[in-house]
Amino acid sequence: MNAYNSITPETIQEDMRYLQLLSHSFPTIADASTEIINLEAILNLPKGTEHFLADLHGEYEAFQHVLRNASGAIKRKVNEIFGNTLRESEKKELCTLIYYPEQKLDLVKTVETELDDWYVITLNQLVRVCQNVSSKYTRSKVRKSLPKEFSYIIQELLHESSMVPNKQAYINVIISTIISTRRADDFIIALCNLIQRLTIDTLHVLGDIFDRGPAPHRIMDILCDYHNFDVQWGNHDILWMGAAAGNDCCMANVLRLAMRYGNLAALEDGYGINLLPLATFAMETYADDPCTLFGPKVEKEDCTYNAKTLRMIGQMHKAISVIQFKLEAEIIRRRPDFGMDDRMLLHRIDFGRKVITMPDGQEYELKDSFLPTVDPADPYKLTDEEREIMNKLHRSFVSSEKLKKHIRCLFRYGCMYTVSNSNLLFHASIPLNADGTLKDVSIAGKMYKGKALLEKVGHLIRTAFFAEEDNEDRPFAVDYVWYLWCGKDSPAFDKDKMATFERYFLKEKELHKEVKGHYYSLRNEEKVCDMLLDEFGVIGEHRHIINGHVPVKTIQGENPIKANGKMMVIDGGFSKAYHSETGIAGYTLVYHSRGFQLVQHEPFTSMQKAIEEGQDIKSSTQIVEMSTQRMMVKDTDKGRELVTQINDLKKLLVAYRTGLIKEKSI
Repeated sequence: MNAYNSITPETIQEDMRYLQLLSHSFPTIADASTEIINLEAILNLPKGTEHFLADLHGEYEAFQHVLRNASGAIKRKVNEIFGNTLRESEKKELCTLIYYPEQKLDLVKTVETELDDWYVITLNQLVRVCQNVSSKYTRSKVRKSLPKEFSYIIQELLHESSMVPNKQAYINVIISTIISTRRADDFIIALCNLIQRLTIDTLHVLGDIFDRGPAPHRIMDILCDYHNFDVQWGNHDILWMGAAAGNDCCMANVLRLAMRYGNLAALEDGYGINLLPLATFAMETYADDPCTLFGPKVEKEDCTYNAKTLRMIGQMHKAISVIQFKLEAEIIRRRPDFGMDDRMLLHRIDFGRKVITMPDGQEYELKDSFLPTVDPADPYKLTDEEREIMNKLHRSFVSSEKLKKHIRCLFRYGCMYTVSNSNLLFHASIPLNADGTLKDVSIAGKMYKGKALLEKVGHLIRTAFFAEEDNEDRPFAVDYVWYLWCGKDSPAFDKDKMATFERYFLKEKELHKEVKGHYYSLRNEEKVCDMLLDEFGVIGEHRHIINGHVPVKTIQGENPIKANGKMMVIDGGFSKAYHSETGIAGYTLVYHSRGFQLVQHEPFTSMQKAIEEGQDIKSSTQIVEMSTQRMMVKDTDKGRELVTQINDLKKLLVAYRTGLIKEKSI
């Protein structure tokens, strides 16, 4: 009872209001004692496995496969459990079934002649895998993860050992009855989904779910129903949040990127954005223009468009790009404190000579000078037709229920940064000065830096989306969301400029370069990482910063582990557009009870090949940091919360036993 000696009537009196409330949940000594025993037991379980992903960029198939195979963890489990008792082909078949149970079952039924025997063997194998992945959790947590219709049966199978005399017969009867009642398919699907769910305890997504890839809406569908995840917003996510909040510049950028990568389905089918007015306008305005510079970046093998459609997308791409430049100029003029005058370039064009004079005074020839909607006398004025198109697109974006649902999900589970188990997670950057000190960033006349900057930015994004129309802070917040997408001091971007105009219209490669802020070089220094970890109050013997945003050029020998292990950059290029640049197809950082492992993925072929041929993502694992002792729940943030709950329950017990609070009759 030594633990209770420090609890005095005085300390109980200080917390009496809270303890009175707590007593409603635990009305008797027996209830409080049972909960203390339960929580103490949980503290001594191994910590759950955390998965960290970054920069998914709409690559739905690769993303969902990494989730289904838990970055190779399920394959490793199957190898550990069955070793040499199964052939490699059999283990591959079992893994494919766990990843894609519905599709694999359809395939099995077309080739399997002894289906009942296959069911018996497979169900026994799946039960063994399920027992393994559930072993680190309490029965209560596993029970909450179970599908209701099979909850009792799965519990019986998970907690009965075939090694115990008479139990194998019991298990056999359960399995044979599942088969005879024709529930085997549904039961297999339920077991496979449970294995997937229990293998990843927590998912951290470090930003940039949207843009480039074909199906960000399908990724969001998965995340909105996922059992435990959080998001650290990236600049591409913030761009879509701005579009949903009604920022026309953000909408134009979203549309331009969709055209650039040929991803119209995400807008039209995913979110119901009506692109017909833009298409009609673009085909009329650029009827005689080949729009060569604006053809979508689509790999031939992935292209589902015919030549006519590709040309139309190019025309739409050019039309929305010009509209974007005009809309951005409106914000830049309205917000001189953004310091982005150098991004207004249309008035610098000499249409007669087909050249542009850049802010540094240098003159450059334009690759394309056919801009019929740009009036040299007033280049940033939208034509009546352009304004009408944006009004229609605006209505389409802000009235999309699917988009609202997904953006609300990002708000519910996301923020600019997260501190989790001694790890500081954010997408891109914390603006720094050249000497490694935190950079002061001006927002609406006030200076912010470090943690305060990210918190202010997060508040502004929420204001832009949630504030009422008559809220005086909302107009600035809506404009600032666009700044976060491409502004020099944006912690989600942190480069000197976004060189969109230069990449389209000028051939000089040096003008395409976007100079990164000091953070991107200084993050290699351990002392800078320690300073940032201190700034965000990150404690622990082994603490880290985990980032995405800038693809790690593995093909050039760049290491994602920096600053003597304090910094991990896990944007390995999920997006196909980056594969040639990075040489790989993304990283997953896995943090389990033994330590950190970095999983490097090769490009994913297709879901069809994964199902039909058992083709898994080829992944290589690098041990980043391993612990001599297994990390338990008591060593985590959740463990610290549980310790606080235990201490409160101990106070409640003393209050009951000293009569300060009366037990309640049931």
